[in-house]
Amino acid sequence: MSPTSDPALHRKGLLITAIGGLALSFDIPLIRSANGEVWSVLATRSIATFVMALLAWSVVRFALGKRVALVPGPLGLLIGLLYGINSLTFMLAVFNTSTANVVFILAFTSMFAAILSWIFLGERPSNATLLTMAAMVAGVALIVHDGLESGNFFGDAMAACSAFLLASAITLSRRSGMDMGFVPLVTAIFPGIAALVLLPDTGSQIANPGFILFNGLIMIPLAFWCLATGPRYLSAPEVGMFYLLETVLAPIWVWIVFAETPTTQTLIGGSILILALLAHSLWQMRSRARAARDGDTAAEFPFTG
Repeated sequence: MSPTSDPALHRKGLLITAIGGLALSFDIPLIRSANGEVWSVLATRSIATFVMALLAWSVVRFALGKRVALVPGPLGLLIGLLYGINSLTFMLAVFNTSTANVVFILAFTSMFAAILSWIFLGERPSNATLLTMAAMVAGVALIVHDGLESGNFFGDAMAACSAFLLASAITLSRRSGMDMGFVPLVTAIFPGIAALVLLPDTGSQIANPGFILFNGLIMIPLAFWCLATGPRYLSAPEVGMFYLLETVLAPIWVWIVFAETPTTQTLIGGSILILALLAHSLWQMRSRARAARDGDTAAEFPFTG
């Protein structure tokens, strides 16, 4: 029995991944609160995450007596590299476009995951998913067009790269079936080293380092461990859906703290994205409920069929 065909395991996956998505929604507000230079922030965030990963792994391995691989094999290393490059593109996006643009474009992660799952896992998207993709493409097009007009195209492009890299990592994790919980955390050392090399001549520049240390030591390890563990119990597109929590909540946190208001065009594009995903989620829940009544296991993969 696959994890997604076991209701108890599926509920466990939903809870774990929801916690990860909620924790991730505080990432950009904490980065902005640190008030630092991009490479200084990335180095501190990544190295703090790496240190916490080693500490958590040591506790699991020695205190609890449970053997867990930090990076399970070559595939785990590849997935870690994808997460590491994502950290670079994500940070460049945060520093080169608005918070709303970043998180709205990152919402496309679930659709990238559906496409990649179709190509590499043979999980063909349903007609409803294809319609959702079309609506999301329209929403992203509005946001990117707004970015072109405001000179934020580079940041928008980096956000799109992040969405694709995340979807690729999620899909490969799903295909492996292995525990990848520590992979995005321990491989944070790669972007951390790259950021150290790129530090300005004056050294690290962070006005409020406590915010970024809290982010790297607590919030990012919690978020990425949960989101990297999710594919053991959920399909890749389902895991991608929980990145929508960041899409909805991060602009709210930033608006409350920094009074950063998205442009009208970005709000329209983001609304299209959110409504499309919300409509798809409702359809997904109905399909799963109907399948449970009819005993139809095909709906266990709600983005396929």
